[in-house]
Amino acid sequence: MCESTLHKHSHDEQRGGEAIGNRNIAFAIALNIIITVFEIVAGVWVGSLALVSEALHNFSDVGSLSLSWWGEKIKTKGNTTFKTYGYKRAEILIAFFNSLVLLAVVAFIIFEAFQRLFHPSEIAGTAMIWAALVALVGNGIATYLLEKDAHKNLNMKSAWLHSLQDALFSLGVVIGAVLIYYFHWFIIDPIISIVLSVYVLKEVYALMKQAIDILMESVPSDIDFEEVRNKFQSLAGVIGVNDLHIWQTDSNSRFLSVHLEIEEMENEERNKLLFQAQELLLDEFGIGHTTIQMVSISELEKRNVKGEHCN
Repeated sequence: MCESTLHKHSHDEQRGGEAIGNRNIAFAIALNIIITVFEIVAGVWVGSLALVSEALHNFSDVGSLSLSWWGEKIKTKGNTTFKTYGYKRAEILIAFFNSLVLLAVVAFIIFEAFQRLFHPSEIAGTAMIWAALVALVGNGIATYLLEKDAHKNLNMKSAWLHSLQDALFSLGVVIGAVLIYYFHWFIIDPIISIVLSVYVLKEVYALMKQAIDILMESVPSDIDFEEVRNKFQSLAGVIGVNDLHIWQTDSNSRFLSVHLEIEEMENEERNKLLFQAQELLLDEFGIGHTTIQMVSISELEKRNVKGEHCN
């Protein structure tokens, strides 16, 4: 017997939230374009690798944020007989791609910074301070807007992470510019680039790991697989639990399928057990998409059904 239940959401409220999120991304894209052009010109003028590095990072964000904006649009497309999950996984694919872009940019920045460590160049501190402050304000506004939707899914989180890293880079450049202006520590420019890049790598690793786990259809990190199995096993009438799978297509949609061996019981009792299992999964684990097969031992023997169990 197979049944499925769905979370009941307010679609109007959800669409309204998505529209606001898309507007915030579009505004962040516009800000990043302006900041990128400004920082490239200023960085070349004053000779600051930190400014140019951050400009390149902002430039990568323009493409990444555009992808995130597109991902939020396409994921709302309905399911088809060919794409039965719809386009929900586009969120994860884009988050993964954004992570790869960030890794490439960070690798370039670290390489250039190490070159500057051994050959530091003189930098115009005053101009660097003002350029970095302008970028900090712009990136700070974009980060603030995107933070409101960062918890919704990995796509929005990756967009927010891009903007947050830009803001941190801008802050680091401001600090470096002040030290250069007052103490003439020109070597601080590549050092700040390396320190901030290491932080970026740490955050990107966490995002990439989560995206890969979802693409590999791993059990969600906040769900204990054995606890779910034990909950099934504790239900009255359940003898065995086989072929238990728990996965998610995006940040919000979780699925479960399981084969339960049960005692002999009437249809009414079966339905009661089924509804009890579904309610348990939804209330305790937030799993609203379920496929539960229940078969008694005598039914298996009568039909001589031989199946392979993977767990």
